[in-house]
Amino acid sequence: MTGHIGTYDARKVVTTVGGVFITGYADGAMVTASKDNDNFEASSSAQGDAVVSINGDGMGTVVITLNQTSPSISYLDGLANSRAMVPIWVNSNNEVKEVVGGTKAMVTKPANKEFGKAASNREYTIKVFDYTVK
Repeated sequence: MTGHIGTYDARKVVTTVGGVFITGYADGAMVTASKDNDNFEASSSAQGDAVVSINGDGMGTVVITLNQTSPSISYLDGLANSRAMVPIWVNSNNEVKEVVGGTKAMVTKPANKEFGKAASNREYTIKVFDYTVK
């Protein structure tokens, strides 16, 4: 009897920002996504009574890392400069289907720029105000 052998293909991960497909990722982690805060906080009294405080904060952060030659750089820099609110969705169509993002998001600032002998990366932090994991 053999165990489960899963497969993953980075080409099956699609990111859209404002309905535009993002391309030209850097080597390594293309996209990271996380909820900003835990769903609840738990505490207990000196006598052991538990209290669970539900956290209503629905914000999250998506970080996209592109290669310096990516055609998506000017688009994301433009969104940052215009302070436009757009939807962002990251869809992994791999064996385990995953979708993260939201309908209301903003690029926090244009990417930092580094110029040298070799192409460098451009990193974009996108704040998602209605972060969802499906």
